[in-house]
Amino acid sequence: MWNYEKRLQYPVKISQPNPQLAQVIISQFGGPDGELAASMRYLSQRYTMPYAECKALLTDIGTEAPEMFLSGANAFFDAFATV
Repeated sequence: MWNYEKRLQYPVKISQPNPQLAQVIISQFGGPDGELAASMRYLSQRYTMPYAECKALLTDIGTEAPEMFLSGANAFFDAFATV
């Protein structure tokens, strides 16, 4: 049996809205250069790979890409974003 309690990991206190910051956050999450788009590119490329090892690698990268982008490792992975 599950007991679901809807609460955030860290409390959020917004004193005033910031539309510019909201636009940056939205573009990074769902925009063309965002983490979701990068993850989808890796996962869709796996279907054209001829070798199982390459498919596995792209699957691993695609499923971990959002966490890598959130960790601040963007500079390293930007070099591979067009692969």
